[in-house]
Amino acid sequence: MTDAGRGNPVAEAFEGQRDRLRAIAHRVLGSHADAEDVVQEAWLRLSRQDAAAIGNLAGWLTTVVGRLSLDVLRARQTRPEASYDSRLPELVVTVDDGAAPEDDVALADSVGLALLVVLESLRPGERLAFVLHDLFAVPFDEIGRILGKSTDATKMLAGRARRKVRATGRPEVPGREQREVVQAFLAAARDGDFEGLLRVLDPDVRLTADTPDGRVVVLGATKVATGARLAAGAAGHGLAVLVNGRPGVVSWRDDGTPLAVMAFTVVDGRIAGIAIVSDPAKLASTDLPGPP
Repeated sequence: MTDAGRGNPVAEAFEGQRDRLRAIAHRVLGSHADAEDVVQEAWLRLSRQDAAAIGNLAGWLTTVVGRLSLDVLRARQTRPEASYDSRLPELVVTVDDGAAPEDDVALADSVGLALLVVLESLRPGERLAFVLHDLFAVPFDEIGRILGKSTDATKMLAGRARRKVRATGRPEVPGREQREVVQAFLAAARDGDFEGLLRVLDPDVRLTADTPDGRVVVLGATKVATGARLAAGAAGHGLAVLVNGRPGVVSWRDDGTPLAVMAFTVVDGRIAGIAIVSDPAKLASTDLPGPP
């Protein structure tokens, strides 16, 4: 919306909904840029409507944003050549000063972003139903109209999504115990302590590495522990950070350029996931703290 629209009751009503709509689109899509595009398109569609004929503006806008977001999700599935960046939420990296969550507003927001990583495992319809109902309390009948499904079918989608989220192990707010688990992993990796690594790794741990040559995935504690020296090298002289709400490490080369970002998902006292980003293009597009 331009400044010319200010003073227009419809434009002002839209502005009153903008933050909520942006939050919905961001949680569904995991991308600030895509969320902004969806919200802007929703405004353009509203500007072409007879607003007086819209009985419930908030509901109408939620429906439009939901359908637009669903279209984006489905389009991603049909484009296997789409970049890795377009399918994952942006990295949000902040220095981990050990503050308690209740004392750190930025941490609270990044923990919300951590859920986006879990949501990537859901199908488009499941993701939309879960986000709209569980995070934004949109009634199932309204979600069903967006999806073109019955209320009962929509409830089933949301329930299936909820079970998947719980099974994946939604990341907890990082606390002292989680930080200690990560430090134990890094110490064991540096010392070549294979048994020590196995003690802190979940048997089904998943490691993903976003490298200049593409994405590498390693599954299982034994394989991850075997290759842990590589991870330790990337984090050897790093800075403790939070990456999308998870404990992590940033390391740099001697010339001050970033070498890698590592993020750990700790569930029930063990490391269930490790994400390493060493792709220079991805690192260059991320707002990282400077070397210590």
